[in-house]
Amino acid sequence: MLLGGKSMLRIYRCLAIALFAGSLLHASTTEPAPRDLPEQSHLMIGRLQQWYVSDTGQWNSTGWWNSANALTVVIDYSRITRSDNLSNVLTESFQQHLHPNFLNDYYDDEGWWALAWIDAYDLTHNPQYLSMAATIFDDMSKGWDNVCGGGIWWSKDRKYKNAIANELFLSVAAHLANRTSSPEEKTRYSTWAEREWAWFHNSSMIRPDSQINDGLDENCKNNNKTVWSYNQGVILGGLTELSTAVHSKKPLRDADHIANAAIKKLTDASGILHDVCEPNCGDDGPQFKGIFVRNLALLNRRKPKRSYEHFIVANATSILAHQDDTHAIGVNWAAPTTTATAATQTSGLDAIVAALSLQQ
Repeated sequence: MLLGGKSMLRIYRCLAIALFAGSLLHASTTEPAPRDLPEQSHLMIGRLQQWYVSDTGQWNSTGWWNSANALTVVIDYSRITRSDNLSNVLTESFQQHLHPNFLNDYYDDEGWWALAWIDAYDLTHNPQYLSMAATIFDDMSKGWDNVCGGGIWWSKDRKYKNAIANELFLSVAAHLANRTSSPEEKTRYSTWAEREWAWFHNSSMIRPDSQINDGLDENCKNNNKTVWSYNQGVILGGLTELSTAVHSKKPLRDADHIANAAIKKLTDASGILHDVCEPNCGDDGPQFKGIFVRNLALLNRRKPKRSYEHFIVANATSILAHQDDTHAIGVNWAAPTTTATAATQTSGLDAIVAALSLQQ
């Protein structure tokens, strides 16, 4: 059977990417980044920004919390490439926010924005971003009570305590502890982070096999609901920062167990990450996998591990091979892109940027 020009072009591109992946897997991570990855990441960021609306500081085709993650990948890309071409996005997103002080009825939504502004502070050293994150954290802390022995609620109607809200609370607290210049505030944030992790570790949401389920039932027991990739991810960033804040390697060992379980249990035979919802993951699910890879990269930065790097490269390589002709990324990283949104694009870019970071 004869193949058309586009089919042959896709085959050649896949072969080139496969060769690139093989060379990168065996290369030292101190070597310069291969030429193709920076170029492809630039094109993919450009595709993401086609959904960006400067008048709102948000990304069309996705939601409020997703836009915080889109902003985060833009910041991470800018840091790694040392580019200020997207600096207007930071300013516009900060000024045009939909909710005052980035607060709404969901503590997890607030946590995503707090982490985004901490990331913005790390890039720019602008204190207003760190101050905003602190304001958001103070609101999140109001969600803590003694129901189920502690932890914060998912939303302000106080009907569900789950993994993601509490992982974000831990991560924001630990990040702030490592960035505040006030000894008193450092102690306050560190105390919150340790308190959260002690509760979360004993909450039963972490299974004996180190996978994390979605939340707690009405009896304050593990509800055995879906093991989502992002619940395996946010905790890695939180524990990495906690390790720094309390000068202990124990949180890194805990993070390693969770990361290893996710890589083992949530990947296919080729090592590509999947969520059980694929290919129909609704509005939220398409965001999840990139969050895992982003936080794994944070853990790897503090505690480098070859298996982490192999995983990151394998997923980035598969994304490169399956993007469409407009450089759009779909929800399934192991299949050709059919439908893309700002959420799927951001998620895939998290993996691409993580691969770029290995060369830093």
